[in-house]
Amino acid sequence: MKTFITEIKTRILAGGEITYEEAVKLMAIDEKDEETIKALFDAANMIREKFVGNKADLCSIINAKSGMCSEDCKYCAQSIHYQTGVEVYDLLDYDEILKRALEMEREGVNRFSLVTSGKGIDQRDFDKLIKIYERLTRDTNLKICASHGIISYEQAVRLKIAGVNMYHHNVEASSSFYENICSTHTYEDRINTINNVQKAGLKLCCGGIIGLGEAVEDRVKMAFEIKNLGIKSVPINILNPIKGTPLENVDKLSPLEILKAMAIFRLIIPDGVIRYAGGRVSLGAMQHMGFKAGVNAALVGNYLTTVGNKIIDDIRMIKEQGFEL
Repeated sequence: MKTFITEIKTRILAGGEITYEEAVKLMAIDEKDEETIKALFDAANMIREKFVGNKADLCSIINAKSGMCSEDCKYCAQSIHYQTGVEVYDLLDYDEILKRALEMEREGVNRFSLVTSGKGIDQRDFDKLIKIYERLTRDTNLKICASHGIISYEQAVRLKIAGVNMYHHNVEASSSFYENICSTHTYEDRINTINNVQKAGLKLCCGGIIGLGEAVEDRVKMAFEIKNLGIKSVPINILNPIKGTPLENVDKLSPLEILKAMAIFRLIIPDGVIRYAGGRVSLGAMQHMGFKAGVNAALVGNYLTTVGNKIIDDIRMIKEQGFEL
């Protein structure tokens, strides 16, 4: 297997690609085979160094509108279909958003995103958001991102004009597995939004969730589908099972299974930004290992409905792995 990994690494470093079948084979590496696991991580790290260097990108989010989402995504605490005890509130006012943005900027974050619950955003709130983004671009030096669910081309254009640099919209799962996690909208609905964002000329951040109960083949398929969409910023979330959701009792992935996925995403998308997103606390004391296994970015601070690490600790960890910010 180590020879197999070396062959794939050499091919990718020379400008070639890994195949779907090869990636699935790598997913099957036994966690007890420490030498082979190390070879995989080393290969991903070398590929990361060549194609994207040692610069790490940090982003943070604010849950700008929480709860009461009409959709039935089985992993989500904010769905109106489940009783999770999540905090519910309407769109935050500008002063509260600015306070959080400036705090993130002071702590060394590069990007800042507003995230709102719901399938999309109604016109009243969308108009408010446009004004908020216009002010944030004047009042901070952050790159401003947005995540407001399913949007039209016209809305994407307005966001870009308002100063939004990147739109975040995950596929969440592979096209073949998606119907297992949501019935109120389709995978194609998500792809339509991705197309609208790209057509408008906005950068796109698009990843998914691992640990939903999917097979490793679905995990690999999702990575290739993201690659084929031309996406270069790829956040990888690890499911944090939330009591009250249909996935509350799903088996958690082991730390090495998570890190294998991160490494294989790097092999599939060698020149991308592979980003630690929600749920990386599942790695515990092994979080630093991702930055030697292909990861080169992180969502820091508190997440949507869960708590993250302290930013100062994340920055220290990332620098200790040889990265610049």
